Amino acid sequence: MLGAVVLHLALAAHVDFRASVAPILERQCTHCHGAGARIDLSSRQRLLDQKIVIPGNPAKSPLYTSLEKGSMPPGGKLTTAEIASIRDWIEQGAEWPASAPRNTEAQNVQQIHERILAHRQEKPEPYKVTIPNTTISYAMAPVAAGDFLMGSSAKPDEQPQHKVHVDAFWMQAHEVTWDEYRLFMFANQAGETTHKDGAVDAISRPTRPYVEMSFGMGIDGYPAISMTQHAANKYAEWLSAKTGEFYRLPTEAEWEYACRAGASENPSPIDDYAWYSKNSDGKYAKVAAKKPNAWGLYDMLGNVMEWTLDAYAPYKDGAQTNPWVAATQPYPQVARGGSWNDPADAVSCAVRVASDASWKQQDPQLPKSIWYLTDAQWLGFRLVRPAKIASAEEMYKYWNNGVEHDER
Repeated sequence: MLGAVVLHLALAAHVDFRASVAPILERQCTHCHGAGARIDLSSRQRLLDQKIVIPGNPAKSPLYTSLEKGSMPPGGKLTTAEIASIRDWIEQGAEWPASAPRNTEAQNVQQIHERILAHRQEKPEPYKVTIPNTTISYAMAPVAAGDFLMGSSAKPDEQPQHKVHVDAFWMQAHEVTWDEYRLFMFANQAGETTHKDGAVDAISRPTRPYVEMSFGMGIDGYPAISMTQHAANKYAEWLSAKTGEFYRLPTEAEWEYACRAGASENPSPIDDYAWYSKNSDGKYAKVAAKKPNAWGLYDMLGNVMEWTLDAYAPYKDGAQTNPWVAATQPYPQVARGGSWNDPADAVSCAVRVASDASWKQQDPQLPKSIWYLTDAQWLGFRLVRPAKIASAEEMYKYWNNGVEHDER
């Protein structure tokens, strides 16, 4: 037995942490187990402190044994070569150079940013986008800059009403559908990689779901549902890398401004514009089946509730410009618009809903998934494309909103 071990060590080439191990950790592990997480794989010291790695002894190192058994990552077992790299790295002492990057995400965002800057800017008119290497398309509607009175007098958390200025943006004409979102969930359907820097392949993707995530309500032409805000943010990053256009979730202010479409009241009669508990037959409907609002946006009310970028917090009084409450925790964050499951009085441009841990109460994974909400079958999202392109640093903040201290 000892002879076999000596022979393996003699044959195993030196494992370069930067080239062979760091990319595996970044791609498969640290989006769930980054700095601050309950199981933290962000540095060599954290691996040693938690006894996740025992240098020189892969068989006693949970990092290696969980990968070798296939119990981690949740999305499926690593390749034989990847597992061998982790094993050999641990056998050789688990070297982790001090200069090794802890997070390639910022570098990836910089690459996406450079590509977006080079992309042609359209005039503020409606247009369609076909996702590269697919036949799937979506429509974008322009929303001009303007001022509006945000909030209402109906509920305490919709007060105080306050004047808000919003810069121009485009918004997806309807909610993101399964046709679009499944390209992100299953990368081989979307022809990765799309450009030479490989940024698309470097973006974290959802693990394989444990159940059929439409819950039998339909896939083709129906809104994607039950994703966390983190998953929606990563979809925005992925779509930006694929198309060369900058996408993110709308802020609360942008969402309400677009929903109101220049009016102070909700569109009426509500049945012409929204699927809600009275007319939905207990499930969501295909997108764009009702009338659009005055700005060409479908299903802003009802069908599925929609994520915004904001953390849930009391409104501030006084005039504001492009307000956004950045999130540093996974809860509570704000969803808007009401859903097929809500009564008419909850299907409103002003109603705010705070996310909660109960939205993934039945998730069987330990730790619970950062991607899926098993108990939020009425929740989806749509994206905006700001007319002004953000800096790479701002993009990074948008696409990683709410997860800095996330232990989901």
